[in-house]
Amino acid sequence: MTKIEIADVFATGRRGGGGTLYAYRVRGRGRSAVVLWLGGRGDEPDQVFAVPEAGRWQLPVFVTVRQARLYVRRRGRELATSEANTLELCRVQHWLEDPVRRKIPPGAVLEAWNFFEDLARGLDAVHQLPQQGTVQNSAYEKLFEGECATWTPDEQHAVLKLIRAGVELWNSCPVSFFSVAAPG
Repeated sequence: MTKIEIADVFATGRRGGGGTLYAYRVRGRGRSAVVLWLGGRGDEPDQVFAVPEAGRWQLPVFVTVRQARLYVRRRGRELATSEANTLELCRVQHWLEDPVRRKIPPGAVLEAWNFFEDLARGLDAVHQLPQQGTVQNSAYEKLFEGECATWTPDEQHAVLKLIRAGVELWNSCPVSFFSVAAPG
């Protein structure tokens, strides 16, 4: 892919969006990185920013927010803020080790759920997450309302299945590490 083609994807977004860009830090056990999150315009869904490389989508990832900011700036865009929100995926992974005995970290699980859906959209890998249905929607509503203690066994199973699939997607998705040096 040429620099112009990458710039076009970057400028417009994969699905013609070109929404607002944010740096988003993900701290997990298997993988930690700063990614670019692309807010959808209008009715378009959000997604984690990915670029086509060697016939598949992959994430540009960074060690620091500064590196992400330079990457974006060199492509004619700006991040919406200088700050980065952080997904503490380690908390979610800790809960996944023993969800029966450990207290659910509702905020982290909700953030992870949303991140995994945006990640799957960005990578064109929605098929790698469980199909959403009535049970998942009910579980999400309860999670959003802070009522995950009232999940039915089916709802908890659906959440665990989705979160485990999301962690697997995050840990296995193709990435390109960018170390952006200051211009010469």
